[in-house]
Amino acid sequence: MGRILLIVAAVIVAFMLLGSVLGFLFGLLKWALIIGLVAVVVMFAAKLFRGSSRVRD
Repeated sequence: MGRILLIVAAVIVAFMLLGSVLGFLFGLLKWALIIGLVAVVVMFAAKLFRGSSRVRD
């Protein structure tokens, strides 16, 4: 009986740790996507403004 309870406790702790690690990884992925999107928008805006200043010259 004690061995079964120990295995159940270990499985519960493993799932809790897995949830924490997956939450951390998805948080990192979310911030990487946000930073990447901001970088793409800034590059597009810089290209757009650079291109429009060349047309006027």
